[in-house]
Amino acid sequence: MTIGVVGSGQLGAMMALAGYPLGLDFLFLDRTSHTPAGRFAPVLTGEFTDRALLRELAARSDVISFDWENIAVDALRAATRGTRTRISPPLRALAAAQDRMAEKRTFERLGIATTRYAAVDSPGRLQQAIRRIGTPGVLKTRRLGYDGKGQVIVRTPADAAAAFAALAAVPLIYENLVPFDYEVSVIGARGRDGEVVIYPLNRNYHAGGILRLTVAPWPAPQLHRAASASLRRVLDAFGYVGVLAIEFFVQGRRLIANEMAPRVHNSGHWTIEGALTSQFENHVRAISGLPLGSPAARGHTAMINLIGEMPDRRGLLVESGLHLHDYGKEPRPGRKLGHCTLVESSASRRDSRARKLLRRLCPQLDIKP
Repeated sequence: MTIGVVGSGQLGAMMALAGYPLGLDFLFLDRTSHTPAGRFAPVLTGEFTDRALLRELAARSDVISFDWENIAVDALRAATRGTRTRISPPLRALAAAQDRMAEKRTFERLGIATTRYAAVDSPGRLQQAIRRIGTPGVLKTRRLGYDGKGQVIVRTPADAAAAFAALAAVPLIYENLVPFDYEVSVIGARGRDGEVVIYPLNRNYHAGGILRLTVAPWPAPQLHRAASASLRRVLDAFGYVGVLAIEFFVQGRRLIANEMAPRVHNSGHWTIEGALTSQFENHVRAISGLPLGSPAARGHTAMINLIGEMPDRRGLLVESGLHLHDYGKEPRPGRKLGHCTLVESSASRRDSRARKLLRRLCPQLDIKP
């Protein structure tokens, strides 16, 4: 079986590495073949909207997936029309995740608590949203926002004009700024037969809008039950096949859904070494029609993202039990170049080692697991 993947970044690369032991082949589509996944499988090169290339991808694949959200839904749907090639996860879920308004409405329809929000297309509509929702708030692009990009905080109504001017070229959404205790995410997979597995809850630490550290399992059984129930509602509503992640703000014992990702997720990288079956393997199992593997944790895991520049690998690899993943990408400020993972027998030992590593790798950040 050949899995076609739109996008060939590190997520696609880790999918291929998980799928090869299962006898699966991969074919990618991206603007260039000089990508993380291009080291492991052939890449069709061209624009993501190129319908001829998408048709070729469909013709040469049994199922098509994607390793990021910002792809053309209509072009992908047209390329597979009249073929036997499946698309997993479903395009309806992808379309909802691409637009923050559609995403919020999905959460509301399914009874999942989320932020207060309003669509914004003019300075006047922004002022109306501020009067209804209040400040502080966040003005965001409805599309193409990730890792803190496309967002401006509005602390008082006087900030509105500058915020709108900074983002006004595209459709926007205004949300209340949630005063939260911390952030978590839940990741699960649904197979073609409706089988669902859900991983232990992740606690996530961000800096500058970018995920820096994930620890799992996070010992909050009530939150895990609530997050899992929300995840199941989304999976079932879309007839979902593949891996899905939902990020939440935590307020006391309450979860507030921030956003969902219809793909394997950065906060699930810990599962490669830290779970019996990684999120990447369960994704390719699900979309290939194979039985899902156990999501149980092997121990207590910390995953640290390596951002902007790669540290000396010798200095990392002398660490006992450290697993290094170098994506092979050119250094650039704010760019995710790799990650490293530690699995320990106790949460206290995991957290102690993670703190020491963080002090070495990014001493400027105040992150204390």
